[in-house]
Order: sequence, then C-alpha cells, then structure tokens
Amino acid sequence: MELSICPDNPPKIISYDAPTATVYCEGNFGKTDGKTANGLVRFSQVFRVLSVIDSTLEGRDSGEVLDGIDNGIPVHGDLSAAIAHEAVAPDTLIYGMAPSSGTLSTADRGVVLDAISSGMNIVSGLHEYLGDDLEIGSAAQFGCVTIRDIRKPQPSKNMRLFDGCVADVEAIRIAVLGTDCAIGKRTTATLLANALNERGIKTVLVGTGQTGVMQGAKYGIALDAMPPQFCCGELERVIVAASEKEQPDVILIEGQGALSHPAFCTSAFILRGSQPHAVILQHAPKRTHRCDFPNMPMPDPRVEIKLIEAFAKTKVIGVTLNHEGMTNTEVETAIRGFSRNFCLPVTDALLRPAAHLAELVLSAYPQLRPLPRVVAE
Repeated sequence: MELSICPDNPPKIISYDAPTATVYCEGNFGKTDGKTANGLVRFSQVFRVLSVIDSTLEGRDSGEVLDGIDNGIPVHGDLSAAIAHEAVAPDTLIYGMAPSSGTLSTADRGVVLDAISSGMNIVSGLHEYLGDDLEIGSAAQFGCVTIRDIRKPQPSKNMRLFDGCVADVEAIRIAVLGTDCAIGKRTTATLLANALNERGIKTVLVGTGQTGVMQGAKYGIALDAMPPQFCCGELERVIVAASEKEQPDVILIEGQGALSHPAFCTSAFILRGSQPHAVILQHAPKRTHRCDFPNMPMPDPRVEIKLIEAFAKTKVIGVTLNHEGMTNTEVETAIRGFSRNFCLPVTDALLRPAAHLAELVLSAYPQLRPLPRVVAE
C-alpha cells in the first residue's frame, strides 16, 4: 500500500519574496544521506526552494518522492537543467547532503564551481569549509558571490561554558531524541512545533544541526561542529535567549544522533545542556542497522528509553515512528504494539494527524491545554 503524508501535515510554503534556491542532492534525495535536502523541501523559512538536483530521480516531483504528494518542486538531472528551467538562475545552490565523511567529492566540487560561475551563492553544511578552500573561495570572490559554511563555528573566545542558568527557564523543555541518526527527529520536532503553535501553545524550536539552521531556526547552533567543552554552554545560551525573547510555553530541542550510538556524543550534550523536562523518542521499526554502520544493529527502543532516563533527570513521554520500509498496516500495528508495550502514546508524525502528535505533549502536560471558549448567551 502506498504511503502519503497526512493532509494535516502539509509542507510549509515560503514567501515568494524569499531568496530562491536549488538543492543539490545527487543520488541521495529521499535517502538518509539526503536528509538536508529532504528537510528543506518539506520546510524552509529562509529559501524558496525551486528544484532539487538528483539525476537518479530526474523528472519526478520532489514531494511525490518524499511524501507521496506533489508539491510542484521538480527534480532535475543536473545544474544546467535546473537553471534552464527558471526565467532567472536561482540565487543559491544549497549542498543538500550529509555524507558521513563530511567532505566534498570531486564531482560535487565541479557542481559548486559551476554554480559560482553562474552567479549563485553557496550554502553548505559540510564539515569541510568551502569558504576556506583556495579554489572555491577564489572563484566566489571573483564572481562576487557568497559562501556560507553553516557548520563553521564562531571563535572559541566567543563561546560560553555551561553554568546552569537553563534551570531558571520557565518554559517546558522537551528534547526530540532518537534511536539513530537521520531518523526524522528534526522533521518530527518541526511538525510538533507547528501543531502546538496552531493550538495557541507558544512553542519555539531550538535547532542543533546544520539543516535546522538552514531552514531558518531563529535559535539554533550546529552542535557537532563545536569544541566539546562548549557544547552544553552554547546550547544553554540559545535556550535561555529563546526563553527571554519569546516567553514561550514550550521549548523543543532538536536531537542529534542517539545517546546509545558510539559514533555520536551530541545526544549527551543535548541532555546535559538543555536539562529537558521530557523526551520524545523517534524510532524506525523496520531499520535493521544503524545508518552507515551495517554491522551495528539498531537498539531496542525500550533499552534506549531506560538509558535516557538513567542518564538524565527526565522522562520519555511518547514515541514517534519513522515509517521507512513500512506499509500502512505495519504502521498501525507498530503504533498499537509500542503503545501497549511501553504504556506511552505513539504516533507517526507524517502519516497521522497533527492532533496525535500534539497529544504526546498535552497528555503529559494537561495544564497546556487551551481553556474552552465561553460563549455568551
């Protein structure tokens, strides 16, 4: 059975006044290593995404590829086709992949240089900073275009250490963690923030990765690019800033990696730095091994929940599913089974109504429920 995104959870359309962009995701769109492109197509507050570049999906609609619903953003085979499709070349080429190497391939380098020669700015979330590359940097300077390296941190002298002031934040802090990387934590957090705000519960999402920053998170940092000693303090800084400036009811913190994953320590920093009151856990029932680690089996979510609650003074209040490789029937069976076994509310953020997602929070914090309207007689 074909799966498609719930009509209650449509991708958000950015203003036509926003800078235009084409997202480069060769061979990876709709896959785990294409998570940056996937996220930008679904939601962006900064760019109006015009197209995606992936020759393996040329001619397809990007929304149909991701969620089973056309969104009018086409997939082109190369950069020249993406430019030719528009009356004016897009303002920006966004590097939409998150390879485990974190570096630029030879073929990708050529695409970036071609985009610069076409007058396009470059946005990249790689660990390799394109602005520091002699060839690419010189080309950008000659072409009078900008390069934005999302993961390039500010000087350490401007970073702060954790001091515990996050405990004074009055908003309910909820971290959206997962059992693996590239499992949908950011998407779930974004949809949850939308669902709560639409119910009048003021919610701010704090981004912790390069994609969230690209999408326009007002409060966010690329946590995995920072020196470890500053990670907790810098996350605390943006949470406190969000609290002071927005006065929200809820602050959601985007998760990274997984607490049990030996290749990542970011979940530990998130739990320590944000001191969350609660956690929502994202899990992919049909994923057999960790992303990019074929010899590393996926953890049992029950074990992950116990680990999270033992590591930090917090509680897991719900589970959200990534439905990759699943039919609708399998999703329904998984929701019922996990809910029964964990005694927790469970949903799929994309396939099920937004009300189900919001209920994960409202069932744990009923004081957030909007008061019923009193109609005068």
